Amino acid sequence: MEIHYGRRNGHIDELLDDLMRQADVHHPEMIREMLISVLKAGRENDYLADLKLMRTTMKEMRYTNKVFGPYRHRKKVTIFGSARTETDDPLYAKCVSFSEKLVERGYMVITGGGGGIMQAGNEGAGPENSFAVNIRLPFEQETNPVMSSSQNVITYKYFFNRKVAFLKEAAAVALFPGGFGTLDEAMETLTLTQTGKNPPIPLVLIDDEEGGYWEKLLQFIKDPLLRRGLISGEDFSLFTITRCADEAVRVIDEFYHVYHSMRFVGNTLVIRLLKELNDDQLELLEGLFPEIRVAGSRLQISGPLPQEKDQPDLLHLPRLTFEFNRRSYGLLNAFIRQINTF
Repeated sequence: MEIHYGRRNGHIDELLDDLMRQADVHHPEMIREMLISVLKAGRENDYLADLKLMRTTMKEMRYTNKVFGPYRHRKKVTIFGSARTETDDPLYAKCVSFSEKLVERGYMVITGGGGGIMQAGNEGAGPENSFAVNIRLPFEQETNPVMSSSQNVITYKYFFNRKVAFLKEAAAVALFPGGFGTLDEAMETLTLTQTGKNPPIPLVLIDDEEGGYWEKLLQFIKDPLLRRGLISGEDFSLFTITRCADEAVRVIDEFYHVYHSMRFVGNTLVIRLLKELNDDQLELLEGLFPEIRVAGSRLQISGPLPQEKDQPDLLHLPRLTFEFNRRSYGLLNAFIRQINTF
């Protein structure tokens, strides 16, 4: 028989309902859809390797939520950088200092769990304020000694699950100089924020004192990419380059001075704020950023929309709503920075 997401499965629907009652699950309608997806996959796909991938992905994502869930209300900063950075390298000390300052401001730190910059990030934050999001590699990347005894360690089989954790849980991303993996994470974060697949977050590129690792990347972005029209000028609002750990922390902190978070409800962009804006501030925003709104759309102060009841912990926050053009994410970052000056 064909299996449907709608309730047209007869006895199977009854069995699923009974199973969920006995298991005492949260949000049973959501769990039912997940179970239906599993059953459909089992009927449609007889290729075992595909089913193994789906199974492991579900198990890894479930465990990710289990580990991060208790810390949902604390902002976290994901730190990337080279596993080859030695402990006597000035960049190592800079990363330790950066992480210490983040914890002083109430943040937690997420790293890849290995050595080098990853270890420095965990060392500065301490295991009680850290997560190690590791990966199982053919040459085995061991969890660094700072996190080896921590409960906040996840070791993934699949890179794509690990990448989800790095960004899903991050209120900001900081990148120190690194190799292919670091550049991959830098480009991926830029791509996801540029296209709106990840909410706006501070992306801070923390440079070395000499040589200008990220400054050289900036020159590449300016010349072949911007000059050929492959990116736009507003995309430079998506990141900040600095050599100073204090400035890096300040960039992250100031991004959440008034801005809290955002989501779409249909075509409406809902920006949640830590304080309500006044009419003069609203007028200033409309004058400075007309391009980001769909023609005819106005900025409006709002309470929570009915569709936001699935995030009850955020219902108390004031809102700013408008129809966003869903293209100008660099300008949206600048828009948020302007809000944070109020």
